[in-house]
Formats: sequence, C-alpha cells, structure tokens
Amino acid sequence: MAEQIPLVDYLVLGDDPHLVAHECVACGARFFDRRNACAACTATDFATVDVDRQGTLRAFTIVSFAAPGIPVPYVAGVVDSGGTSVRANIINVDPDPEHVKLGMKVQLATYTIGTDDNGTEAIGFGFEPS
Repeated sequence: MAEQIPLVDYLVLGDDPHLVAHECVACGARFFDRRNACAACTATDFATVDVDRQGTLRAFTIVSFAAPGIPVPYVAGVVDSGGTSVRANIINVDPDPEHVKLGMKVQLATYTIGTDDNGTEAIGFGFEPS
C-alpha cells in the first residue's frame, strides 16, 4: 500500500480516520488550528480531543465558481460534530438542493487529493450523507 499523509494536521489516518481538536481546558471551546490563548476566554491550557465522526449539516452553499482547475459545482458546509463546528466539503452527494438539506445526517469520509511522483497519497476529508 502507498504511503499516505493527511492534508491537514488535525486529520488522523489509519483504521479509524478522525479529526482532533485543541480543547480549552477552562471553557471547552474547540479549535483546529494552533492557539496560544483561547479566543473565547483567554485561558492558555489546551487538551487534544477526538471529534465525533458523525454530524449534522448546519449550513451549506453550493459553489458554482472557483479558481481554475477546481471542479464545480461542489458543496461547502458547516457540520456540527458532537458540538464541534467543522467546515468541510460535503462529498459523495449530488451538489443540488434536492440532495443536500439542512439538518441532514453526515459522517466523516476521507479521499485521495493527489499522488506525488513517489506514490505518496495526500488524503483530505469531507462529510458524506450517512
């Protein structure tokens, strides 16, 4: 099997791919990027926590114009994953209002973004209907 690397630091690959967040120890706010202090309460202690793989689509837009080389249309969304807000594409669904609905149940899915000359695969994530 080819080597795989995650496209973002907060995607954990393996038998059970999942996302991890930095959770403020003081207030519980979660962030995917590195923080020196919590944006919600200014505390400085964080714990690494797993993010639920299941979620609910809370907001979305169907993108019909993008940079050259980006296939359109696609669905960009905000998913509530057990209380953690995740921005991600909604994948493996027709990008139209007939198939994408607010409140729909989704689950984390990974896919190959591309492969380099050495066969290493870059792996991205999105959410698909569950």
